[in-house]
Amino acid sequence: MDTIARISAGRIIKSFIIVLVGSLLLTLSAKIKIPFYPVPMTMQTFVVLFLGITLGYKLGILSVGLYLIEGIMGFPVFSNSPEKGIGLIYFTGPTMGYLIGFMITVFIVDYIKFDKNYIQIFIKLSFSVSFIYLLGLLWLGTFFLRSKV
Repeated sequence: MDTIARISAGRIIKSFIIVLVGSLLLTLSAKIKIPFYPVPMTMQTFVVLFLGITLGYKLGILSVGLYLIEGIMGFPVFSNSPEKGIGLIYFTGPTMGYLIGFMITVFIVDYIKFDKNYIQIFIKLSFSVSFIYLLGLLWLGTFFLRSKV
């Protein structure tokens, strides 16, 4: 029984480290950006797809979730957040739809099993990443309509 407990503890520690590294990759990719208004273009889309493909949806969702929690807590992980971070206020700003889309994309990119050829993989990745942009644009439109009222 002791051996099983050690294996389980080792697996949990390994998963925790993987989730932490995934969150760190998202943070670093947020800082690589081309400035646009109101939402900058970053490398996060690539990293979200990468996390979904390499880690699977369980660890991928945990990585993205940890990243979002870090940002909501005020750590400067988001692309335009100041060095001291501003937490929930920044999260609910114009980029919230894109950030929520990360969670759905990382799930779908692993859940759909189109891996037979490059065309299927391209279709799967295009479909998966469309959720980032769909939710992002929906929230962005709602955000600006609310701010003009």
